[in-house]
Amino acid sequence: MAGAELEDLCSHINDKISHVKKILQLRNIGHDPALKTVFWKIRNEMNHLNDLLNKLELEVQYQEHVRNSLRELQESLDENYKEIHNLKENIPPHLPKVVQKCVVEPNVNPEQQVKITASEHPEKPPKEQKPIKEMLLLTSDEFDNVPAYMKSRLTYYQINDFIKEINKAVASKYRILYLPKRTMNSSTRNLYHKFIEDETKDTKGQYFVVEADIKEFTNLKVDKRFHVILNILRHCRRLSEVRGGGLVRYVIN
Repeated sequence: MAGAELEDLCSHINDKISHVKKILQLRNIGHDPALKTVFWKIRNEMNHLNDLLNKLELEVQYQEHVRNSLRELQESLDENYKEIHNLKENIPPHLPKVVQKCVVEPNVNPEQQVKITASEHPEKPPKEQKPIKEMLLLTSDEFDNVPAYMKSRLTYYQINDFIKEINKAVASKYRILYLPKRTMNSSTRNLYHKFIEDETKDTKGQYFVVEADIKEFTNLKVDKRFHVILNILRHCRRLSEVRGGGLVRYVIN
């Protein structure tokens, strides 16, 4: 038994000696001027490969985000289709019915009377809703060109999710502004007047929100991360700021 243990010990020591020799050989190779160029090329290739892997990871995250968005859109379309089908099959009885009226002319044969189909209560065509401007999502190239110190640990899809929330706030605000006043309840009317008060001559014809609008219509927190992302969006020319009256107005470019 003692002999076997001694053999194991010798084998272990020989392995260590072999590893040390290999390390010394690699160290000597590293100082060889003829091989330094090769090592630098390998190092540069590894760095380049690492950058490609990082970009690939971002692209995978973006594609997953797009896939989820498309899935949500598909579910929404399916729900809308079901609702439309249900409405079609269950038309309320109080809606105006289409009737046929027969117009009789004096000197015309009754067999040649013309039937005119018309609604009992013709309605005016609805007014077209004004289009509401949206902030464009960042492209992957734009995200790559944002300085690293500015991005910190933020990812591509986190910034685009933030943009979608800002667009939600803008859409909610301007839908209220475009409502006929006679259709507004008291809370909506109060919001309407507040939005009007926030406007200045510099924001005329522009679409903008303030922090109060963002808190009203989204779940975004106005914290350090919030201002970091705003800084990125200003850098990418997605929005600009108009200050005055103690307010910062975030204008969609």
